[in-house]
Amino acid sequence: MSDISITFPDGNARTFPKGVSGKAVAESISKSLAKKAVAMVLNGTLSDLADPIDADATLKIVTRTDPEALELIRHDSAHVMAEAVQALWPGTQVTIGPVIENGFYYDFAKDEPFVPEDMAKIEAKMREIIDRNAPFTKEFWSRDEAKAFFKSKGELFKIELVDAIPPGESLKIYKQGDWLDLCRGPHMTSTGQIGKAFKLTRFAGSYWRGDSEGPKLQRIYGTAWASDAELAAYLKQIEEAEKRDHRKLGREMDLFHFQEEAPGSIFWHAKGWTLFQTLIAYMRRRLDKADYQEVNSPDMMEKHFWELSGHWENYGENMFTTTLPDERVFCCKPMNCPGHVQIFKHGLKSYRDLPLKIAEFGKVHRYEPSGALHGMLRVRHFTQDDAHIFITEDQIMDECLKINDLMLSIYKDFGFEDIFIKLSTRPEKRVGADDLWDKAEKALSDVLDEVKRQSNGRVKTAINPGEGAFYGPKLEYVLKDAIGRDWQCGTTQVDFNLPSRLGAFYIDADSEKKTPVMIHRAMFGSLERFTGILIENFAGHLPLWLSPLQVVVSTIVSDADAYACEALAHLKTAGLRAETDLRNEKINYKVREHSLAKVPVMLVVGKREAEERTVSVRRLGSQAQEVVPLDEIVRRLADEATPPDLRH
Repeated sequence: MSDISITFPDGNARTFPKGVSGKAVAESISKSLAKKAVAMVLNGTLSDLADPIDADATLKIVTRTDPEALELIRHDSAHVMAEAVQALWPGTQVTIGPVIENGFYYDFAKDEPFVPEDMAKIEAKMREIIDRNAPFTKEFWSRDEAKAFFKSKGELFKIELVDAIPPGESLKIYKQGDWLDLCRGPHMTSTGQIGKAFKLTRFAGSYWRGDSEGPKLQRIYGTAWASDAELAAYLKQIEEAEKRDHRKLGREMDLFHFQEEAPGSIFWHAKGWTLFQTLIAYMRRRLDKADYQEVNSPDMMEKHFWELSGHWENYGENMFTTTLPDERVFCCKPMNCPGHVQIFKHGLKSYRDLPLKIAEFGKVHRYEPSGALHGMLRVRHFTQDDAHIFITEDQIMDECLKINDLMLSIYKDFGFEDIFIKLSTRPEKRVGADDLWDKAEKALSDVLDEVKRQSNGRVKTAINPGEGAFYGPKLEYVLKDAIGRDWQCGTTQVDFNLPSRLGAFYIDADSEKKTPVMIHRAMFGSLERFTGILIENFAGHLPLWLSPLQVVVSTIVSDADAYACEALAHLKTAGLRAETDLRNEKINYKVREHSLAKVPVMLVVGKREAEERTVSVRRLGSQAQEVVPLDEIVRRLADEATPPDLRH
């Protein structure tokens, strides 16, 4: 048997017999490593430790504390949970159980609904299975063998999954003792390596393959971590996140609501719409200073137009359509970019006109499955602070760096300074030639390197393979909020494809027609989503300049009503959003009510304040009170309420 060469992360290489397993390689390095090993990264792919290595390769042995092991801990937890459920309720069918961000879930077909008390039973059974420390073993079965087995067990969903596996693709069965499941893998070497740092978090309803017309299933969500400390930190974060839930705060602050008659759409109340328009006004000022031209494009265009752009083929399942009486099919726009190309094309453009920056606060419409909708964070109709910059190829670096500087400056104004930038590369489903993708990816990679250099490494970066848009790669800007959660917001995308598909051109210095490069960019991304992020980040305690209602002037006695109205007039003249509360209620009741609504400042006035022309100032979240002359507090609050971009 011939030898193969295996190269390790430190660059050293050793020869081994062809077909050697990852486990044997670990044992050859040290017994302690072999004991800790749970998997391997073989040629960049996470793999079972028992897999044979048949050719020269790069190899990293993965231990349970390595970052790569966390996905396996969660994957294995899902399998153990499925076994526990079937042990407790025989006859339950298991369907699909993937790893998700921060955890895992499994969908079950069970006659009776799960009840809250079942959670502890399942967790206890999971601990038993983990304590058994049964090995994970992989077998390859034929389709007929797998279908016959699952049929005998009454696992009809598994039979459908077997049928969906493409011909020629391996059909893998993973066993953990006597229990088994159809699975792509990989897994750790035994159930005991999962550990006890897991918790089931909630039950939910679901549908088979996300189809609301299909069979109803029951979903169990869970989380799993490498250590108890990590689990405890995550559960504390979840507890804090529940307190900050924008849907709950939106009700308390009277900002918006949702209804079943318009799933994935927001009913903005007056205060919420004020907040929304404050964000748009801020962004409009920033774009005006950066030489963007604001435009507006149609919400609906004919299907043929979207076929030309490539959206119908690559994004059609996410588009809303309607057929008119004359049988013409129209689509609600899921993106603004094709409309902006039409605006660019209207009138001859020269290289001297570039870069040409077109911006729009455009309402876009995207079909999201009902199970994926989540308040303002995942909707079907939203507003993008969208822009498209038409440039020559040699302007890519300069314009992307300008976008980066503007983006980071905007996030800083909202208190986000911990930024992570990911380069998302070409997806499998895409338009355009590979050489154009090569150029676009190289351009953004160079931009990312320059951003990192200019920030002296302060800005964290990473590669996100296969997650680009269908028309071009992109930089994704990820923000970390007050409780440590990551939110992907802004994007910068370099597109060599769409302008060409839609016939855009400019006249170059040699009087020749040339296709422009188009940069797609969004700062907030979805304004609705960014609003939800802000509400949760600040736990409803919005900075004064953002608060839809900044000040309430509240009376202690009716004798002060006239003075309260005078104070309100002064506040409004200074540009502050203010109201009076003249109700015949006790002041403590009023304070509690306005605190729940997250009003930042209350100015309390009584007979003495009216006589002395002062106010008693109460700040949200503070028990302290300060008596201040009316003119002085108006000046102070007006200064505090100045948006950050107008302070620069």
